[in-house]
Amino acid sequence: MGLNEYAQTVTMTSPNQEHQPHRNGSDTQKLKYEDDGKGVVQVNSKWNPMFLSLVCVLLGVSLIMLLDGCRSSSDSWVLLSSVGSIWDWTSVSVVLLFTVLQAALYHLPVGQVSEGKMGCNGKRLKYKLNGLYAFLLSVALFSALWFCGVLRAGAVTDRILSLVSAGMAVSLLLSLVLYLCPIHTHASAQVHYDNTADPLLRFVLGQKMDPRLGIIDVKHFVMVRIGFIGWAMMDLNYLLTAIEMNSLSLSLVLVIVFHLIYILDFLIDEGSVLTTKEFTDEPIGFIMILGEFIWIPFFSSLPVYFLLQRPNHIHFLLAVPICLLFGIGFLIYYLSNEQKDGFRRNPNDPAYACLQTIRSPTGRRLLVSGWFGWVRHPNYLGDILMMFAWCLPCGFTSVLPYLPPLQCFNLLRHRASEIEDSCLKKHGDAWREYCRRVPYKLVPHVY
Repeated sequence: MGLNEYAQTVTMTSPNQEHQPHRNGSDTQKLKYEDDGKGVVQVNSKWNPMFLSLVCVLLGVSLIMLLDGCRSSSDSWVLLSSVGSIWDWTSVSVVLLFTVLQAALYHLPVGQVSEGKMGCNGKRLKYKLNGLYAFLLSVALFSALWFCGVLRAGAVTDRILSLVSAGMAVSLLLSLVLYLCPIHTHASAQVHYDNTADPLLRFVLGQKMDPRLGIIDVKHFVMVRIGFIGWAMMDLNYLLTAIEMNSLSLSLVLVIVFHLIYILDFLIDEGSVLTTKEFTDEPIGFIMILGEFIWIPFFSSLPVYFLLQRPNHIHFLLAVPICLLFGIGFLIYYLSNEQKDGFRRNPNDPAYACLQTIRSPTGRRLLVSGWFGWVRHPNYLGDILMMFAWCLPCGFTSVLPYLPPLQCFNLLRHRASEIEDSCLKKHGDAWREYCRRVPYKLVPHVY
């Protein structure tokens, strides 16, 4: 999906994807080995360390302002009010407890162990894929505490801004631990930046590719357990808050249901994150950890928070086309990925015999029919349709609930261009022929 599938391409013959030789479109990297056998990824980064640090600060401040903007216009601006509204130690305790809980659930003796990218020791890294069970137990625990009266969802919602600040603090703490006490394993590559030895750059972008704390892969942990499960827990909290306030509406329920379908689909197919470009090619530093602690849980759930603050009641008949739009988007996403993954696993499967392909000089084949003969990135199109569908119940009184899908569209558009530049270098004239036969990148007859 848009939040975890930016690196998937339409080049399909093998289940083992080749890693892209660049990162973020502006950094280049290569792997080499030192005399002691340790792997080192050499990165030539064009990022300015001070600019990246400023981005990290603005990420949290802008998120607080966006959440504050969802409130009634009669409310005072939070940044002009007391410090207590954006910081309290109870919120820090909540974020820490959630993090510790997810770390404990990571050790659940259920779920499969899946192999991912190749480690520096020549062996594939293994990952515990039990995120679905961790999510279900988290929901059960949160719901039980609420039903027993131990926890009041409204009290959590009232602390939403201080929770963002707490998420920033905890992500900073975790990043400092990774930076000051680097975890050395034979499988994880060290990151060296060719053009600078600036410690700030290594702190923000990261100095290790795949650090681990015991069996916990830190990158996998923050992406899945903190980011996606945190997003689902915020949605659940908003739902229970609406019940407490007797303000539950069809529009709010629709958005939450759409979100949960999206998140559950990801958790059921948790292994899909292991092949994304962010996961395979990016080191983990403060900017990635910060994004998973605050941007995914709080920004992605912004439409639900908006409806909680500014209810928008829609008629049942209006909900029908919105559901259809989401359903169409989900089917496009799901079926196109099924076709892509199935063809990659076994291109000789009789189910794909009717699909047309172009032979690449690399020996691979490019699909030019089926879903990938419609547009070059149909899974991204499905993502975009789903995300806009879950914003429509918010109405059109503000642009705020539409910011997450707009950001996602921009990211997917950028990633699609990045992938196509890489494919052009790799496949040459075969890729040019594919683009000629399938001229539209994301939206048929439009873009």
